[in-house]
Amino acid sequence: MPNPRRLPPPYPPSPERSAEVRRRFGEEARAERPDLAALCLLIGAEADGSLDEAGIDAAQAELDRLAGELPYRPGGPRAWAEAVRRLLGGRYEFHGTPGDYERLESSLLHEVLRRRRGLPILLSVVWLEVARRAGAPVYGVALPGHFVVGFGAPGEQVLADPFEGGRVLSGPDAELLVVGATGAPLDPAMLGAAPPLEVVQRILNNIRAWAAARPERSDVALRAVELSLLIPAHPARLRYERGQLLVQRGEFLAGAAELDAYAELIEVVDEPAAERVRRQARTARAKLN
Repeated sequence: MPNPRRLPPPYPPSPERSAEVRRRFGEEARAERPDLAALCLLIGAEADGSLDEAGIDAAQAELDRLAGELPYRPGGPRAWAEAVRRLLGGRYEFHGTPGDYERLESSLLHEVLRRRRGLPILLSVVWLEVARRAGAPVYGVALPGHFVVGFGAPGEQVLADPFEGGRVLSGPDAELLVVGATGAPLDPAMLGAAPPLEVVQRILNNIRAWAAARPERSDVALRAVELSLLIPAHPARLRYERGQLLVQRGEFLAGAAELDAYAELIEVVDEPAAERVRRQARTARAKLN
């Protein structure tokens, strides 16, 4: 595998730091009310070893500071959406560009706060955390292919697109986003509030997708998969993905053991698939000879 220090930053944390970050991530993910900002910053700490406790505290303080600049109870959902847009999209110029999809930093909250650039979902996290701290009726909306932010109850919902600087979306705008991503019309069920753990899993999925296009960054993919496995009710197929990544990285015994564990999980529902996975495990072990 490539020497991680010959790859561009960010570089991973030490094993001791990583173990502590994962312990805290698992505890937060199992909490009754998971803290979205805390989970996102722990993802950042697992990906970027330079993010220490002081950096995490500074990121939380920056969210608090930005929230303190919002007006007190500006009005209904549209007034809230416009107030946050003026602050974050206007004064501080948070937004996204096509080039942001090529950067790992675009999925790391501390870097998005520093650069004021990021993927739609990370910019939405900034909108959510700043507006929530100020008392806004705000929540994430996981439209297919493009995350946005909602303000207000269903009957008066106002959508904003942080990637476009917080532009308030009309009904046709939202419809076009969904049609462009899926080819299917907008289903009203898509407009519901996304729970924090769904947001976090989607962020980790984005990191895995980024790394999948860069085989030399299998280290990033493995860390994202292993964090995903700490989220309750995670997809079982993540075990298979972890096994494949371990084998890809030359950890043949560990990868084979994970593949066997996945085969045991799926054997009851798909015996042929389980046998195919077991063959992959045997092939991995044979590479040691």
